[in-house]
Amino acid sequence: MTVRTHTALDREQEQALALLLGAQRFVLVGHMKPDGDVIGSQAAMCRVLQALKKDVWIVNPDPPEGRYEYLAREVRFGTYTTGDLPPHDVAVLLDFSERSRTGDMEAALVRAPSKKVVVDHHIHHGEVWWDARFVDVKAAATGLLVARIAKALGVPLDATAARGVFTSLVTDTGWFKYSNTDAETLRVAGELIESGVVPSELYAAIYQSKSHQHPAYVGRLLSGLAYFADNRLAVIQQTLRDATDPNLVDSDEVLDILRSVKVVEVVLFMRELEKGGVKVSARSKSDFDVNALMRQFGGGGHKKASGATVEGQLADVRERVVAAALARFAKEPEGSPDRR
Repeated sequence: MTVRTHTALDREQEQALALLLGAQRFVLVGHMKPDGDVIGSQAAMCRVLQALKKDVWIVNPDPPEGRYEYLAREVRFGTYTTGDLPPHDVAVLLDFSERSRTGDMEAALVRAPSKKVVVDHHIHHGEVWWDARFVDVKAAATGLLVARIAKALGVPLDATAARGVFTSLVTDTGWFKYSNTDAETLRVAGELIESGVVPSELYAAIYQSKSHQHPAYVGRLLSGLAYFADNRLAVIQQTLRDATDPNLVDSDEVLDILRSVKVVEVVLFMRELEKGGVKVSARSKSDFDVNALMRQFGGGGHKKASGATVEGQLADVRERVVAAALARFAKEPEGSPDRR
């Protein structure tokens, strides 16, 4: 199927398309702990390039979660171990632009003599190290950008690519309930459904495939909840001792429970890492800019959803991040939910 998307491309996007058309061998790269937007956009991009008779490999720092098995059945997701990446002319970096987000495969990516193309919807801060980029920071998901690329290249989305784009859209918009849901997102989703995507099947796979022990893990995690700033800030944490359920890693399910509290504006989820340091996930439902907050700690993302990996012990990191959040609250009047 061919979806209706924004058709006007800027000069950078045209340059990115030229690189995609002119090359034969591709490696599609995602960030560590690839989420639904990474996996979905990679599956779709893979099928689009294969339709153009290109050779395509997907290599990520970590394997996809089991809930995306319906895409892994159709597309092979490789996991980096050591050494060089497969021989390729162009590396397409999907849903990120910072090399550090590739973890242990960063060195292999840098030394590869290939052109680098970024396809992303995040705000980038730092050096420009790529050769071309197809970026729109207002796009709801990277998968939506892949749909635009497919349209510009004249390639219809096959069934797998359609499920990939739909996966990107629903996971990055919280099944269309976050403020990044716009008319294009809903229009494309509707066209994907018309083409044969079955939302109930994907919802069951993504959100209804957890173990019977999962509710108890959620309860244990929420039992450590703490509020700050007159209950406008909610904070939860996960120690290594409590990390018994992989479904809770950066879980928007848990974050959404806290965002459902009327007075809560910002939620912080801090997770102790086996290799040291703390992964911080930040979500906002007001004008509070969590991207600016996370940038203070070397992270980034979106105004409403951002994160950072912070060196240090959990207790120390928690104290510093909460203090920074409270300092920002002190500078701003009480926020109201963002209706954009």
